[in-house]
Amino acid sequence: MNTSNTPTTSAARNHEEIDIRRLLGILLDHKKWVLASVFGFALIGFVYGSLATPIYQADALVQIENSGQGNNPLQEVSSLLGQKPPTLSEIEIIRSRMVLGQAVSLLNLDVNVAPVTMPVIGTFLQRQSVGRPGFADGWGYAFSDESVAVSEMPVSDDYLGKTFTLKVQDSYTYKLFDGDGSELGTGEVGQLSTFLDGNVSMRVTSIQAASGAEFTIQHISRLAAINGLKGRFNVGEAGSETGILRWSLTGPDPDATEKALNTIADIYYSQNVQRQSEEARKSLDFLNTQVPEIRAQLNQSEEKLNAYRESKDSVDLSLETKSVLERIVNLESQLNELEMNEAEISQRFTKSHPTYQALLEKKAQLQRERDNLDKQVKGLPETQQEILRLQRDVQVTNEIYVQLLNKVQETKISEASTVGNVRVLDTAEVLSAPVAPNKPLLIAVAIILGLVVGVAGVFLRALFNRGIETQEQIEELGLPVYATIPLSDEQSKLNRRVKRSDKDQSRSVLAGLLASRNPADMSVEALRGLRTSLHFAMLEAKDNRLMITGPSPGVGKSFVSINLAAVCAQAGQRVLVVDADMRKGQVHSVFGAPSENGLSDVLSGKLPLDQVIRDVDGVDNLQYVSRGMAPPNPSELLMGSRFSEFLAAVSERFDLVIVDSPPVLAVTDAAIIGDQVGTTLILARFQLNPPKELELAINRLKTAGVEPRGAILNAVERKAATEYGYGYYHYSYK
Repeated sequence: MNTSNTPTTSAARNHEEIDIRRLLGILLDHKKWVLASVFGFALIGFVYGSLATPIYQADALVQIENSGQGNNPLQEVSSLLGQKPPTLSEIEIIRSRMVLGQAVSLLNLDVNVAPVTMPVIGTFLQRQSVGRPGFADGWGYAFSDESVAVSEMPVSDDYLGKTFTLKVQDSYTYKLFDGDGSELGTGEVGQLSTFLDGNVSMRVTSIQAASGAEFTIQHISRLAAINGLKGRFNVGEAGSETGILRWSLTGPDPDATEKALNTIADIYYSQNVQRQSEEARKSLDFLNTQVPEIRAQLNQSEEKLNAYRESKDSVDLSLETKSVLERIVNLESQLNELEMNEAEISQRFTKSHPTYQALLEKKAQLQRERDNLDKQVKGLPETQQEILRLQRDVQVTNEIYVQLLNKVQETKISEASTVGNVRVLDTAEVLSAPVAPNKPLLIAVAIILGLVVGVAGVFLRALFNRGIETQEQIEELGLPVYATIPLSDEQSKLNRRVKRSDKDQSRSVLAGLLASRNPADMSVEALRGLRTSLHFAMLEAKDNRLMITGPSPGVGKSFVSINLAAVCAQAGQRVLVVDADMRKGQVHSVFGAPSENGLSDVLSGKLPLDQVIRDVDGVDNLQYVSRGMAPPNPSELLMGSRFSEFLAAVSERFDLVIVDSPPVLAVTDAAIIGDQVGTTLILARFQLNPPKELELAINRLKTAGVEPRGAILNAVERKAATEYGYGYYHYSYK
């Protein structure tokens, strides 16, 4: 069992390795395509990076403290609870419509004015400070030194977001057009001009542009302007729990970007100071309401104490009772301060908030201590208890009153000197280099994308182009391979391009006989090998006629037919090449002769045989018959008796008759010719004809009673994919 499984596993592994090497070979064969794709994408990335509008970034640094220390005396308890810097809430305040909306209004960011520039390169020329040349006078495009300033543009809701075009007339007047190009009216600099029955108004403060220059103007909604500003604005904490925020704003205009970020910082600082001042004002209002009440309570307590002393003839306290009194007064003072803080904190937090919970816990502790002192007081004589209670009320109320007066003065001072808890460490400043587009990164991404596209394109082409690459693929179809002919670079140089009249496309036409021009070419050497193989193969044939055909056009039938005839003639045989493709045959072009007076003329009875057989200059024993005038019925001519008589006559005159036939799958001519020749060879082109196509051509011939003797693999190239995958079977001998 193990022995039988081993070869299968090994074969599968080898097949997998071959596939991987073949993929690498395909990449090596098409490395120029891949490099061209990489270069093309890199060029696109470079051009885009050069023409795209640069984006600049302005940075600022702002510190947010826990609170304005000493700004509000009623919030001193908050500083004792160790609160973290409120950066998250402040970030949301900074990005709110309250702050950014004011910036939009102050900077007029809801009115967009943009110059109409030349397509593609217009913005690039503006960045390069290219002024209007003399030949561009009257052009509708604006150049780098031209601008229009619009201070306000009130429009009705129906025209929000609509784009209008301002065309400069001179330094003081302009014309306004709608999106369809219809003129809306004329306006003057400095005046609030109205258009569309008052639905659109505009005040242009200055025009610095030549006559004819155009600018697009658009008034967007305030919310859209705020969202646009928010999209370019970024706020983040520098470090962890530092309370320092790093601000950044991006935009195409560095000066406008810097101004906008400084404006946002000023607005945020102003509202922060105003908010702190409002808190101090609220605390002062609260204290002012408490002072008269505490003063009345103090007067009432003093009157009660004096009245009791008069009724008891001036009772004094012992030292122990005085000590208890001082402790009670101290606790009452602390409790009263906590109650005032609680009144303030209750307006800001719920009872479940940690700050509120800490205050309640401290208040409960002081109350427990006071209750313990009250128990000690109850053990004193009744007179001492009463005088202690009255003096406690007087002293506690007096302490509270003094504290209130002090806090009123402190709050007034803090209100007048409120600075907020925000400090601008670094004002906005624009980086010297733009942050986008990042040309090195853009080109790198473009190169990677080009590499991916190039490799994918090569693999997709290889996937869908499954042409024959080895003779084994042909032999699997049941045909022996008589020869594999390498692609001739020399023949490619000899060929010339002609334009097809039917589809106005160019194609390659043979021009020049390779066997005569370069007898040592590898393709000619392969044809000599084919000549030897055919000598033995045709010994059993019924005649000396050989048809060379193929499944489709462009496989090289004429090249093989003519050069095979040449090498056979050079060996001493009398050879005739017959161009039986009366539709598009090109045998005559090899010898630089016209196609007239050929096979079609003989078959139609217009010319005798002797007048259509032509000699080949420079090659003895080689003659040919061109296709003649293109007839309307080539298949019918081939089926007639004159074609059989023609073949019989030339077979007697020549040792070898080679018939170049049309493609098998295109027309039926090859099947008709094959029935009258003794030997048929079918030609397949390297990486062009798939095995299925070749199999279909073979079956088409067999259906017509023609049995192909063998096959020829033409135009084989030495490629890495075939070398790695299947090997290469052509070797040089020098």
